[in-house]
Amino acid sequence: MKILILGGSAFLGRAYVSEALRRGHEVTTFNRGVSGPDQPGAEAVRGDRTRAADLERLVEGRRWDAVVDTAGEQPSDVLLSAGLLSEHADHYTFVSSIHAFTDWGKLPVNEDSATHPCPADTPAGQAPGNQLKAGCERAVLERFGADRSLILNCGLLVGPYENVGRLLWWLERMARGGQVLAPGDPERALQHIDARDFAAFGLDLLERGTTGRFLTTGPTGAATMKGLLDACVEVTGGTAELVWVPDERLLAAEVQPWTELPLWMPDQPGWEAIWLADTSRAQAAGLDCRPVFETVRDTWAWMRQRGPTAGPYLQGTTPLGIDPDKERKVIAG
Repeated sequence: MKILILGGSAFLGRAYVSEALRRGHEVTTFNRGVSGPDQPGAEAVRGDRTRAADLERLVEGRRWDAVVDTAGEQPSDVLLSAGLLSEHADHYTFVSSIHAFTDWGKLPVNEDSATHPCPADTPAGQAPGNQLKAGCERAVLERFGADRSLILNCGLLVGPYENVGRLLWWLERMARGGQVLAPGDPERALQHIDARDFAAFGLDLLERGTTGRFLTTGPTGAATMKGLLDACVEVTGGTAELVWVPDERLLAAEVQPWTELPLWMPDQPGWEAIWLADTSRAQAAGLDCRPVFETVRDTWAWMRQRGPTAGPYLQGTTPLGIDPDKERKVIAG
């Protein structure tokens, strides 16, 4: 197949390109060339999806069997790209987010759950927010129609080439060794998906011409915080000692969930169902998620090959990770 990937140089987009090339597809990527190197074997077209002239240059004289959009953040941008591509492609996969669901975090969600009421023609330049992905979805459906569109609501992504750094921070912390502050209930379930598994599933659906919506993340209960952190200890050499501290003590010490201790979210009002998304539709369609240990092992191998980063990992503009002095104080009680 001839596949156009909007993005294609960072994390999930990169995983899509790698898997599509492995399967023998003809791949074109469209991006600004600032997020990472192009992969050998793909045709790279430079341009900015927010500029109609760049998109018009991309589509001139071209046609694809399918588009994969891993980079849409603003509804206005997706409305523009999907509109110009609607006469040049047969199928449009949009990678949305679990955040598009209104009740995500508070209640278990599935593909039929309500999404945020964000219109497709929302003006450009909106501050980042969960509602925007819902607007992007509507933009795709408006331009391509439900009979040519595939919406994949992505859960928490991990794996090699991660560009946020949640798992990466934990791996680097374990590599330093010593006593490591481990948050909350060791058996608390997590729900995440390796970007490589997401891309493989997405391409399976694309090749079959599947349309509709799939909530695409790991099965509920397939991973626990203990399983994840134990794997991080093992692959980094086994010198770290996990010290489990209950949620109540962490909150009393003003440890910030999700940022100071990535992936930790205590049982608080509004977040009781953060790891309870229903993935049964995706599993029935063939979603297959590798073991947590394999993802952790491969991510650490990539990190060692990559080398140190220049600055801290960031959640938006907030640095990830707890200060070492604060960590020691919390452990000491």
